[in-house]
Amino acid sequence: MWVARACVAAAFLMLLAAHDTASAEPRRVLLLHSFGPHFEPWSAVAGHFREEVTRRLPNAIDLYEASLEMARIPQSPDERPLVDYLQALFAGRKLDLVVALGAPAARFFQKYRPQFFSSTPLLITAADQRTFSEGALTANDAAVPSTLDLPKLVENILQLLPGTTNIAFVIGASPLERFWVEGMRHAFQPFAGRVTFEWLNELSQEEMVKRVATLPPRSAVFYASVRVDAAGIPNEQNRVLARLRETANAPIFSYLDSNFGQGIVGGPVISTQELGRRAAEVAARILNGESPGSIKTPPVGLGAPVYDWRELQRWNISEARLPPGSVVQFREPSALERYRWQLAALFVALLVQSAMIGWMLIERYARRKAERETRRRSLEVMHLSRSAEAGALSVSFAHELSQPLASILLSADTAERLLAEKPPNVGRAKEILGDIREADQHATEIISHVKNLLKHRSEVEAQEFDLNEAIADAMRILSAEAKRRDVTLRAIGIQRPLLVRADPIHLQQVVLNLAMNGMDAMTNMPPNARRMTIKTTLPGGTWVEVSVSDSGTGIPEHKHDSIFDTFYTTKERGTGLGLSIARTIIETYEGKIWAENQAGGGAVFRFTLPL
Repeated sequence: MWVARACVAAAFLMLLAAHDTASAEPRRVLLLHSFGPHFEPWSAVAGHFREEVTRRLPNAIDLYEASLEMARIPQSPDERPLVDYLQALFAGRKLDLVVALGAPAARFFQKYRPQFFSSTPLLITAADQRTFSEGALTANDAAVPSTLDLPKLVENILQLLPGTTNIAFVIGASPLERFWVEGMRHAFQPFAGRVTFEWLNELSQEEMVKRVATLPPRSAVFYASVRVDAAGIPNEQNRVLARLRETANAPIFSYLDSNFGQGIVGGPVISTQELGRRAAEVAARILNGESPGSIKTPPVGLGAPVYDWRELQRWNISEARLPPGSVVQFREPSALERYRWQLAALFVALLVQSAMIGWMLIERYARRKAERETRRRSLEVMHLSRSAEAGALSVSFAHELSQPLASILLSADTAERLLAEKPPNVGRAKEILGDIREADQHATEIISHVKNLLKHRSEVEAQEFDLNEAIADAMRILSAEAKRRDVTLRAIGIQRPLLVRADPIHLQQVVLNLAMNGMDAMTNMPPNARRMTIKTTLPGGTWVEVSVSDSGTGIPEHKHDSIFDTFYTTKERGTGLGLSIARTIIETYEGKIWAENQAGGGAVFRFTLPL
């Protein structure tokens, strides 16, 4: 009894192992190409099919591929070698599905299936409905066909190029392509009165390339397909399309999206991606056990028009002529779109720069306004300083002016007496009138000096003049004050013109200020010890130095560095502006001013000016 039970258990385990082995085997799928693995549109459809079916069945599919190379040959070829190859390849292996890419591959498999693959399902895709009979499909067959609206292809060309009168159709010479030539001739008959159709199927590829370069005006080129040309040369990977684009003198159109971006203008196209996706979906349903005959899939037709912006620009085709709902691809972005971030950054930088420039201009205006105001106030302060100096010199001016006035009065009295004599002494009276004129000129000069000193100026009046003359004028003004204060005043100059560029009144003001300060410093000195010297020297070839020295008390050491500061003064009623103004004037004319004590007592103030 136990022996029987052991045998049953062993048999059950063997069945389980066999079931696991069978379930572990992958689903074998054969992709059967009509011409070869690199012919469009089937190579594109096959690529999309592989991607999608692998995604749907990631661990349960084993893909094989074979090509019906003999479909290129116009004569009836021997198909037996391919049959033998497939029979040997799948001997002992179950083939779960055959996917026929194109009508030639479908017809081949349907022809030999009863002998070798009678139970294998067939899925036909990438084949137009006109190239196979759906009535011949069995319950073990499914189709994902395409359908091509041939008149719509011509209508697209005429919509974009209304003046077109000639269309050259580039198509090969294989049996399948001969079938399409006949179908298109029939479909295009309604356009016969408007357009001439030129068929290039009897030409080699070289002749096709030459012909499209010499088409008549108002022509267009329609690239259908060139699998094999009239010389029997195959066109794998669409090599001829690239050559056509280089030489064609008219725009090229096509119906396949796999040709898009390779030189065609565009239009309504069949989506090879959609064909591959739908075929993979049906294949997954069949491999999951669904009956092929029960799966009905609508054909994939021409989709929404798609156009290549580059070709539209090349052939000067206006986008206004494109049908509604068109999609334009490969559009080159405008400079604004291409560099929008850079332009945005540049715009922000320009804004910032403009704001900074505006702020700087406002600051510049405010600074210049402040400088003008400062200069105006500085001139006013200088004028006040000169007025103060004139006030300090007023006694001397009055004394100096009284002398020529008294002389004029005395001379006038004398002249009257001389003219009253009998006879009048006219000669002597003329001499006295000359004295009156000289005294008057002297008085006029004194008044002119005071007037210039007190003159209010709104701007600096820089000019080139002889520095010796400005110092001489200052000496004439100071002479009466020096006499009044018992100060011995002398000048030591250079006996040649010293031409400097400045305002003469300003330099005269500096000399007067330094001299008056020196006289104030000698107030407590004995009269015979009060000495002042105004001296000019040439320390260098391009500079002149003026020094004003006195025999006063000198400059205290702790005050030496601050005597030119604004509001610094040692006088009870001083303003502290004189030396500060003197420094400002000298530095305005690119000079320097400084002070030092003399070894024998007293101080000396020096300033230099460029010649």
